[in-house]
Amino acid sequence: MRNSEATKNRIINESANLFNTQGYKATSISDITRATGLTKGAIYRHFENKQDLEQHALRRLSKLMFEEIGDLIRKANSFQTKFEAIFTFFENYMNAPLYEGGCPLMNAAVETDDTNPVLRQQAYNMLAHLRASMAKLLANGIKNGQVKPDIDVSFYSTIFIAGLEGGIMMSKLERNDEAIQHTIHHLRSLVKELSI
Repeated sequence: MRNSEATKNRIINESANLFNTQGYKATSISDITRATGLTKGAIYRHFENKQDLEQHALRRLSKLMFEEIGDLIRKANSFQTKFEAIFTFFENYMNAPLYEGGCPLMNAAVETDDTNPVLRQQAYNMLAHLRASMAKLLANGIKNGQVKPDIDVSFYSTIFIAGLEGGIMMSKLERNDEAIQHTIHHLRSLVKELSI
């Protein structure tokens, strides 16, 4: 890897950590220079502005999340075990997160508003990707005769995502894993109800 590319990756990784733990608005370029040991000029050689860096950072966090979930799902061989893989990812998130600061999708979604439409769109795209992945698992379950054929795929995709994200939010706020455990327990029952 070229030195310039390695420097850019280092800036993205350090920034992603800061944005996800401190928030996008609260993190300054000075925070990033302290974390990376680089000058502002070095940062701006690689990124147009802070907003450009925020987008790269969220993309990096999103990629890490989807790669990890994807790997777990690919190892599973049935509808129920694929959802169990997703539950395991969220269950383990409290004790062994891929990144500090909580779920990057939730953090970006909560923080972005009309003042940062580009980052909001990126968070929306991340949600759409998660929803499409969930819907594909459900649709494949129907196609493979493992899921009841008359279910509303869009409805259940929303329920699974809202439950998991809400469980993580509550557990992070309460500083224990009770909420995510209760959520996953309920969603496991739902998977059994949907299964043939």
